[in-house]
Amino acid sequence: MAAKQTFEKAMQRLENIVQELETGDLPLEKAMEKFEEGVRLSRFCSQKLDETEQKITLLMQDEAGEIREKPFEAQ
Repeated sequence: MAAKQTFEKAMQRLENIVQELETGDLPLEKAMEKFEEGVRLSRFCSQKLDETEQKITLLMQDEAGEIREKPFEAQ
């Protein structure tokens, strides 16, 4: 059974793929496979970020349904 993909795991794998491709040591066919995997991971991460942004927007709505932007204040 495959482990559930998480944003963090996808980003780590994507970073590894970039490092592998940057070395230039892979045969063309293998490099293409890595590139395709990287594109899939990039799309997955982008989708997760979009979903998270939508959830945050819902949480920021006030009683009237208005979204109020507030500056981030680190504690």
